[in-house]
Amino acid sequence: MLKQLNFLQFPAMASFRGFRLALTACVVCVLAVDAKYMVYNTSGGVVPGKLNVHLVPHSHDDVGWLKTIDQYYVGSNNSIQVACVQNVLDSLIPALLADKNRKFIFAEQAFFQRWWRDQSEAMKNTVKMLVNSGQLEFINGGMCMHDEATTHYIDMIDQTTLGHRFLKEDFNVTPRIGWQIDPFGHSAVQAYLLGAEVGFDSLFFARIDYQDRAKRSSDKTLEVIWQGSKSRGSSSQIFTGAFYAGNYEPPTGFYFEIDSDSPVVQDDMDLFDYNVQERVDAFVAAAISQANVTRSNHIMWTMGTDFKYQYSHTWFRNMDKLIHYVNQDGRVNALYSTPSIYTDAKYDLHESWPLKTEDYFPYSDRENSYWTGYFTSRPALKGYVRMMSGYYLAARQLELFKGRNESGPTTDSLADALAIVQHHDAVTGTEKQHVAHDYAKRLSIGYKESEEVVATALGCMTQASTSECKSLVTNFKQCPLLNISYCPPTEVDLSLGKKLVVLVYNPMGWKRTEIVRIPVVNENVNVRDAAGQLILSQLIPIVNASIANTKSYASAYLGKSSNVNPKYWLAFTAVVPPLGFSSYTISSDKLGASVMSKQLLYTFEWSQTSPIEIGSGSLKLVHSGINGKLMQYINSRSLVNISVEQSYGYFTGYDRSVDFQASGAYVFRPNGSFPELSEEKVPLTVFRGPLFDEVHQMINSWIYQITRVYKEKEHAEFEFVVGPIPTDDGFGKEVVTRIKSKIGNNKIFYTDSNGRDFLERIRDHRTDWDLQVNQPIAGNYYPINLGAYIKDENSELSVLVDRSVGGSSIADGELEIMLHRRLLYDDSRGVAEALNETVCVKEKCLGLTIQGKYYVRIDPLGEGSKWRRSFGQEIYSPFILAFSEQDDEWTNFPTPTFSAMDPSYSLPNNVAIITLQELENGNVLFRLAHLYEVGEHKDFSVMATVDLKGVFAKKKINKVKEMSLSANQEREEMEKKRLSWKVEGSNTNQGTVPRGGPVDPVKLVVELSPMEIRTFIIELN
Repeated sequence: MLKQLNFLQFPAMASFRGFRLALTACVVCVLAVDAKYMVYNTSGGVVPGKLNVHLVPHSHDDVGWLKTIDQYYVGSNNSIQVACVQNVLDSLIPALLADKNRKFIFAEQAFFQRWWRDQSEAMKNTVKMLVNSGQLEFINGGMCMHDEATTHYIDMIDQTTLGHRFLKEDFNVTPRIGWQIDPFGHSAVQAYLLGAEVGFDSLFFARIDYQDRAKRSSDKTLEVIWQGSKSRGSSSQIFTGAFYAGNYEPPTGFYFEIDSDSPVVQDDMDLFDYNVQERVDAFVAAAISQANVTRSNHIMWTMGTDFKYQYSHTWFRNMDKLIHYVNQDGRVNALYSTPSIYTDAKYDLHESWPLKTEDYFPYSDRENSYWTGYFTSRPALKGYVRMMSGYYLAARQLELFKGRNESGPTTDSLADALAIVQHHDAVTGTEKQHVAHDYAKRLSIGYKESEEVVATALGCMTQASTSECKSLVTNFKQCPLLNISYCPPTEVDLSLGKKLVVLVYNPMGWKRTEIVRIPVVNENVNVRDAAGQLILSQLIPIVNASIANTKSYASAYLGKSSNVNPKYWLAFTAVVPPLGFSSYTISSDKLGASVMSKQLLYTFEWSQTSPIEIGSGSLKLVHSGINGKLMQYINSRSLVNISVEQSYGYFTGYDRSVDFQASGAYVFRPNGSFPELSEEKVPLTVFRGPLFDEVHQMINSWIYQITRVYKEKEHAEFEFVVGPIPTDDGFGKEVVTRIKSKIGNNKIFYTDSNGRDFLERIRDHRTDWDLQVNQPIAGNYYPINLGAYIKDENSELSVLVDRSVGGSSIADGELEIMLHRRLLYDDSRGVAEALNETVCVKEKCLGLTIQGKYYVRIDPLGEGSKWRRSFGQEIYSPFILAFSEQDDEWTNFPTPTFSAMDPSYSLPNNVAIITLQELENGNVLFRLAHLYEVGEHKDFSVMATVDLKGVFAKKKINKVKEMSLSANQEREEMEKKRLSWKVEGSNTNQGTVPRGGPVDPVKLVVELSPMEIRTFIIELN
């Protein structure tokens, strides 16, 4: 049997037409004396006046799902799924060379780059020839086909940039088309940022709600102009097509993988089962059926599906025949095509198209089947992804400040791991468990290398000169498991005369003042700043529940636990300049300068009626003196005084007792009940101190909560530990926290789109069709990456989150977010595994415990957006903490504080630096994002300016070049090339919202209008 790999050993590929002849002839020669050779006419293009069927050959290749990315690439672990992307690419090239009219599109650069690295120069030249001729087109172009619900916009940009820059550098191509065919719903940010702003001319996908699809099919509005941003106006518009059948497969009966059961085109009249007319009739019937719900005389057939074309010849042989015989028949016209050709054909019609706004969430593929569970599935992985994303942003900055070391270590492996995990079966939590482990492993490996970059950079920057940094004086260590109080670098016994130095790095463009908390062993300690001044600090005992989690999870993840158990959290206020660090020294103090928090226990076993007030600043939370539950939110500065409740509960996962649809990794299918988990009386322990107050509550045996109110802040921080979720009653559970208030939001609430724009949601309502409600809870859940809020004529209640979650407002005055899921049934969407995460220590396995935070604030109407935007950015970009143990003689670093920016300059409050990265050629990739929408805030929804000289104060700027969002082409070039579409209705096209102007090469000031992101390549001296 001839192996496909052998084809690639002949780089010239000159005789593939002969090879095709040989294959055809070898079959015929068995039954006939004379060999026959049939030349199929595949050269036809678009025919005006006819129905044109664009055949688009493709293979959808998940970068992990049932198998890991590497297993999918090499074709191992085939007991799970027979899939090998290496085979797809190996067999594709000779198949394309066999006929110059054949075409193929490929999306996932994580796979293509693996293959590309192994090819000879001759093969690379052959592939470049196919790309230049248009036979092979790179589409979408990111490392993966990212999810659109559980991804943050910065991660979406980064992974797309990684793929696009590779394609530009190696092929000099810029992808034109968005190809999001498998994600489970589609976001507004995808349309305008990862569509229009990267220069795409169109966007195609498969999955929209089944009710929406029915309406659009009836109205012939599956293809629209999608305007994803109200702030960016018509400049955010992109031609968008939802596939006719709700999938990305060929019509039924036209699958041609080697093991498919569709009838092949048998055109040899000397053999039995000749079926040309039958196949042509079926083709024409399927085409007309699709044309009946599609505008114009152009339709697209997606000729492929998951991991197809492993033997490409079977597909192309049958498509060659179909094109030849269908066009001879003449009723319709068939052609090899790509989405670019299809888009141009639609554009050349000069028609107007209906306008679509907002997004395509939530998605349901049938009744009682809302894919809203994955918004929360695998919350530990989601938290890890968000943590690594913020870390990667900071690590790239520090890599730039020190100078990139091409020989390593670099941040590249973390970039690659983060890119892959944005895949729509990765961060979504919809992969098999062993694949989730693989994603986490890759993130961990990437983190370790980036951790070395960060430590080296900080070590250099604290020395007198970074130009001569061959040997580090200070070795900084970090604590990625601080969330479980595990931090060996801080466990030094200071009573022995040691000092602990804490370096606090701020990756944001404005000065920050925040509380830093680290676990310590000693009680009698003090904290001094870089000037040697004693600063206020506070000690809080580490509770037993936290110590138990530390030991268990350190053993599970590291195979060890520390011999020293820290006894206290030490908290102090860190003041850190923009893009800079401050250093603090912790040492022993016999007098105990740190203030020990006062501890008060309330058990409610006796008659206590007076309320319990928490908070020593403007914000006070009031708990009931009868049962301990939260009852009042009071802000003396803003004069907010509102009743509020907070509780935990769970939905029981549907058990398939009536129909097959269970709650699972994808689908949220509650049985309707919602038992609240807090007891009638919830004992609480209060810790009071000069910096913040804490309330500790054991909600039940598997939920623990800490509520913090900071003296200088006006929001409440809720830290939760949920798990192991019990399933011994035979039911899975989906755990939710609810905030209840008296706010009359009249069914309306707001959730973010990938951490960017906020979209209005209306309970039991869809803008585009008359919703038939069959799941009043799951059907009202939306993805949340930044936060959600409700409002009435007086107040607004906001909740911000630390990772992707699902959430809603199921009743007026309420916001709820789902924190954790543990389920016992598969939901029949392909993963074939229940979402039942466990952690094993010494062969004892328990359900996964989740630790995380969410934040709550209530403001007068119109004032909440400033907190949501500014603090939301701080949640995404937390301080980076690094530690160094020093002896008693140590005094200070040569450079104890640092800022890359001019000391008199800070970014405006409505702008964030989202990329600051040294590229391989020494240039700098720099992105700025305006954080506010049009009309969102009276002061900040305005044009903002950034002084590049102030940002790059320590460097001389030689040249500034504005780029597309993915930095693969100049902005001006991109705008000239992009297609401008006509929109139906005289008043629907809002006109282009002004952008920031060109950057003057002398003044070097960047302007940003609301919701604008600008990308630059900067050449520094």
